[in-house]
Amino acid sequence: MPFVIAEACIDVTDKSCMEECPVDCIYEGVRKLYINPFECIDCGACEPACPVEAITEDRNVEEGSEVFVDDNAAFFTSVLPGRDEPVGEQPGGAGGVGGLGTDTPLVASYPRSA
Repeated sequence: MPFVIAEACIDVTDKSCMEECPVDCIYEGVRKLYINPFECIDCGACEPACPVEAITEDRNVEEGSEVFVDDNAAFFTSVLPGRDEPVGEQPGGAGGVGGLGTDTPLVASYPRSA
């Protein structure tokens, strides 16, 4: 997975990164955005667009944020609450899917921001 979105995005979801992504690989959960590791082309256009610096390369996540590497992939490969099947590896771009109305259990477990 080239890039990953970590904890700083939870309850922020500014979406500036979505506007910069040339391959439309950033998907919207309820409380956080997720980069599809199977669609991302590792261009890095999303990273400087993030106002809360939540996006990094998977091999350069901050200490303590490593769990978000696997969690980001799980958004696409696991059956999430309220869904009958995984989002999948190649759904065809976030624009065609829209908000998915769910998050991973890790993200859903975070206390709500004030």
